[in-house]
Amino acid sequence: MTQTCSKCGNAFDEKVDPAAAKYSSCANCWDEWVKYSVMVINEMRLDLSLPEHRRVLKKYERAYFGLDKPEGEMKDYSKEEERVPDKR
Repeated sequence: MTQTCSKCGNAFDEKVDPAAAKYSSCANCWDEWVKYSVMVINEMRLDLSLPEHRRVLKKYERAYFGLDKPEGEMKDYSKEEERVPDKR
């Protein structure tokens, strides 16, 4: 059965990660999200043992796949200028 990726719009019919299936995401877009989520976790210093931090990551996930619109202070961490290096 062919599906359409919610992120890129391409058709795919391969088996996907069960977590990717909830967004109807192709394997490539899901892999991009996984890499992007690591950037978000690191840049925001999220502790995923805390429920409020998991909610923040979920907001970025939903915005990434186009289900929610990015809100006020949400940054695009895939852009170098949005990242803030540690000042030591």
